[in-house]
Amino acid sequence: MESVIRISQLCKTYKGIETVSNVHMNIKKGEIYGFLGPSGAGKTTIMKMILNLVKPTSGEITVLNEIVLPTSYQYLKKIGSIIENPVFYDALTAQQNLEIHCEYADYTHKGVAEEALEIVGLSNVGDKKISEFSLGMKQRLGIARAIVTKPDILILDEPINGLDPIGIKDIRELLVHLKEQLGVTILISSHIVSEIESIADTIGVINRGRLLTEVKMDDIRQQHSHLEKYFLQLIMGDDQHA
Repeated sequence: MESVIRISQLCKTYKGIETVSNVHMNIKKGEIYGFLGPSGAGKTTIMKMILNLVKPTSGEITVLNEIVLPTSYQYLKKIGSIIENPVFYDALTAQQNLEIHCEYADYTHKGVAEEALEIVGLSNVGDKKISEFSLGMKQRLGIARAIVTKPDILILDEPINGLDPIGIKDIRELLVHLKEQLGVTILISSHIVSEIESIADTIGVINRGRLLTEVKMDDIRQQHSHLEKYFLQLIMGDDQHA
């Protein structure tokens, strides 16, 4: 299967402290890649480096067969993303927010805002102002904004944070739909093992800036009956050797 994101020997140093250390990742076309690790492990920093929001200290990132250079930006048209908390214009409606985003992205196809709202289950509230939205609705709208320009890749940083169980279930089903029906490749980070394992094809476990393992979920299920225990052992074992 073709790789859409390849990361090799990626490092990032802030003020003399290495926060990402020699990371290798390989994300295949059409899969959901679950990026799992505790808060502060380096997940967001790596996602920002893929999006060129943060520049690597060393290493190489290739997206859709293009090496990401400090000046690269054209490849970003093929990526939708949510990094940290999605921010909107609260005084505008959901549809107006998506239409403004399309203008920024120079994406002029008609009807795409309405289509994106329908995909994420917000077609009945497209004319509501964001100030009236719940947290779960904002998370859905964030995904709508990420997919409105029909990207090949979605990069989602902790998209289920703060959601209730129903909201988490809805987002999980939405991501599987995007993968299976639209062929979108998804990189999703979380610190919640159960939610990542339920949708991911491949898992990357990171701790203290180092990727501890990258493994197919099918292989993990064959070898370990208690998945959460397996992941915790990985991270705790790494901490003990620090």
